[in-house]
Amino acid sequence: MPTRPDSSHSAGLDHLHAARGRAICGNIRRAAAGLAATAAVLLSLAVMPAQAVEPDSPWEEVLEEAKGQTLYFHAWGGSEPINDYIAWVGEELESRYEITLEHVPVADISEVVGQLEAAGAVGRDEDGSVDLMWVNGENFAALKRSKLLFGAFADNLPNAALLQDDESLRMDFSVPVEGLESPWGGAQLVFIHDAETLPEPPKSAAALLEFVRDGGRFDYPAPPAFHGTTLLKQLLHELAADTQPLSAPVEEADFEAVTAPLWSYLDELNPLLRGKGKVWPQSGEATRQLLDDGEVDIALSFNPNEASSAVARGLLPDTVRTYVFDGGTIGNTHYVTIPRNASARAAAMVAANFLISPEAQARKADPAFWGDPTVLDVSALDDADKALFDKIDPGVWALPIGSGSMLPEPHASWTEALEKAWQKRYGS
Repeated sequence: MPTRPDSSHSAGLDHLHAARGRAICGNIRRAAAGLAATAAVLLSLAVMPAQAVEPDSPWEEVLEEAKGQTLYFHAWGGSEPINDYIAWVGEELESRYEITLEHVPVADISEVVGQLEAAGAVGRDEDGSVDLMWVNGENFAALKRSKLLFGAFADNLPNAALLQDDESLRMDFSVPVEGLESPWGGAQLVFIHDAETLPEPPKSAAALLEFVRDGGRFDYPAPPAFHGTTLLKQLLHELAADTQPLSAPVEEADFEAVTAPLWSYLDELNPLLRGKGKVWPQSGEATRQLLDDGEVDIALSFNPNEASSAVARGLLPDTVRTYVFDGGTIGNTHYVTIPRNASARAAAMVAANFLISPEAQARKADPAFWGDPTVLDVSALDDADKALFDKIDPGVWALPIGSGSMLPEPHASWTEALEKAWQKRYGS
């Protein structure tokens, strides 16, 4: 007869079986929960809208897709007023369109271009980290040449109808825009001086050289710093025997022959500068600081209203004035564009459209906020929008309207060629 198990042993077995049962049930519940979570994720991915927007999509579809997107805007971060303005843009995009704007400050946008070129080389055409970027001519040319841009989105922006009908908005550094970038603001090389200490500043390349020969204090940033490179273009435009080659790709020109007068000029100018051609200001903003500190007599800017903004912020005395050379100075339009692999293309289009709205352009043009000239045809705006611009007072410190003509930028390919040649001759 089999031995009857004692009660303690039976209880232990019962406890063990119960524990195993509970464990099995727990595993089943966890597996079920995991499957449910996975199903939920898959369902969310299934209903999540894909990037269906195209450069010419109906605007209502663009607005709908943009809702909830986070927009990474890569833009120069070296100016407090500009950074503050971009922060204001972010607030407006959030409240109006449910878009979160993240400003990614950069020192040189060419670094971002390099990242996009690297991504393009390995075929990364989606999920990029750059949605909108602030570009100038040579960077736009590089992106266009490598086919790294989203497409002709700019022509689809509703506010594009408000833009000036001007050739400068169709050509960027002699490269056709073709809707691949949207205008943001105007710019022109200007000089800032203290009218109290320098009532008659030099107004040509020849006069500038004579000025420093006579002990005048001047300096410029070393290329490839933007303001330094722009000054090279300005001087070359004045000194070259023939400026026609500047509008064509540099490889089509006799570079040494065209630029020979420039290097002869700089050979004499550079040793007479504040830094003796050995130490250079880091930026145009640095020359403004040198002017305020009394170390130079003339500062450089690419914003005709910068002096007004600087006076308002206590960064320059109210005796400063702005001028250009008698023959005009280099000017251009700056733009925003969308990379081909942008992750938030719809939000980027909405942001680009807002940037050229009368409200955003008027605030940007006001020296109290930035002072960057508008790209809108103000005369064609309705009365309410005109009023936004009419109340802007740039003051006596800004470049007087109509005081100087604007010279065209050379073809984009001249930028790098000039910078390399300058570095070879004068760089450390």
